[in-house]
Amino acid sequence: MIQKATFAGGCFWCMVSPFEEQPGIHGIISGYMGGTVENPTYEQVKTGQTGHLEVVEITFDPAIFPYEKLLELYWPQIDPTDDEGQYIDRGSQYRTAIFYHNEEQRKLAVKSKEELAQSGRFDKPIVTEIRPAVAFFPAEEYHQNYHTKNPKEYKEERISSGRDAFMDKHWK
Repeated sequence: MIQKATFAGGCFWCMVSPFEEQPGIHGIISGYMGGTVENPTYEQVKTGQTGHLEVVEITFDPAIFPYEKLLELYWPQIDPTDDEGQYIDRGSQYRTAIFYHNEEQRKLAVKSKEELAQSGRFDKPIVTEIRPAVAFFPAEEYHQNYHTKNPKEYKEERISSGRDAFMDKHWK
């Protein structure tokens, strides 16, 4: 049975490629979740005033790629100790969160967060929120698969953001 998983990890452009080539992943859509405005635009969300976070909604087959494996891929993409954004992207719209779609996902997300907190990997608290999934709004078409449509700009963005340097230091 196909399920959805939704993760906020800062700029949604950088959250697609880690998941896209995995077996059992049927699709990834960049979008917005968690805010108060119906059908928000990128221009609205980037102000930080709508309450939305930039997210990726992943459609997956848990029999092939279990939710636990998605969580294992998610954590190394982010700085889970930063509650003011991610890397160069600052603001509430770039905070991290796991949006769960059912009770099993909630339990697994809580467990993985607790395990990370107890691991000693970070000397600050893990602030990534675990929240119920609410209305998802797809981002504009030019944001979808940005990394394949604009590979040069995407690569420059990743390098300048500090994301890869953080990942190398804390996760490798």
